[in-house]
Amino acid sequence: MTIQPECISCIAAQSKRVCEAIHADEMLSEKIISYVEAALHDADFTLSPPLIAAPLYEQMALLAQSDDLYKEQKQHASEQAKTYIPFLEETIQSSDDPLIAVLKTAVVGNVIDLAAEVTFDLHDAIMSVFNTPFAHDDTQLLRASLTHAKTLLYIGDNAGEHIFDALAIRFLQKLYPQLSITYMVRGNPIINDVTLREAHEAGIEKICSVMNSGVPTPGFVYNLASAEAQELFDNADLIIAKGMGNYECMTPQQRHDICFLLKVKCSVVAMSLHQEIGDIICKLS
Repeated sequence: MTIQPECISCIAAQSKRVCEAIHADEMLSEKIISYVEAALHDADFTLSPPLIAAPLYEQMALLAQSDDLYKEQKQHASEQAKTYIPFLEETIQSSDDPLIAVLKTAVVGNVIDLAAEVTFDLHDAIMSVFNTPFAHDDTQLLRASLTHAKTLLYIGDNAGEHIFDALAIRFLQKLYPQLSITYMVRGNPIINDVTLREAHEAGIEKICSVMNSGVPTPGFVYNLASAEAQELFDNADLIIAKGMGNYECMTPQQRHDICFLLKVKCSVVAMSLHQEIGDIICKLS
């Protein structure tokens, strides 16, 4: 997806949320906001929103003298997510269709997105999502692909959400024991996206392989990934890609058998998918 005019105001608003997140004083806030607004005047509309946002976040981090702008918020989101694990485990185990319950468990964590133009309450989302059908529903195609696949690349999105990803992966392994699963994370802190630090803190390496993609963007950009990540992306039988950033960066798709799991939180993504903000999506390319 290429950036649209609506994305400019959204990214500008994100700079204000960064200032709030790091408790910036008036002088630092002015520096950060002014820098982002000036940089956006020269935005390249041939690029995706995550590609536009990445260097802006790098500069904001330099101005703030921080290696992880959202470290505090990511920790809070992770702790909040952990409190729902017993409920979600029971929900999956008691479901008439465990795969659908697993997919919805994975999607519901996608509300934890500090770059979205709208926000959702995690508790309300969890309570409602299991009674909400996928607006774009390729779950039967995904079921068939999972049955035949031997390797699955699961590309994560946000910290906090990764707690639900770990639970989803654990149940996918039970449902499809032939699967060899790799969980892929961002190359460095960007917004509140999951990195190796959060993945290891959650112990995901104890249940499957974990790989640093090498990408510095809030979404998987193939050309920026490490050679090892590119090889895995090319050769995995099936890919599950979480969240809007991955959808934006991988649309149009570079290969077949990519399943996008996300909650729509942006008007531009909603238009691309011909859906509504708030819809949950399971789209298999």
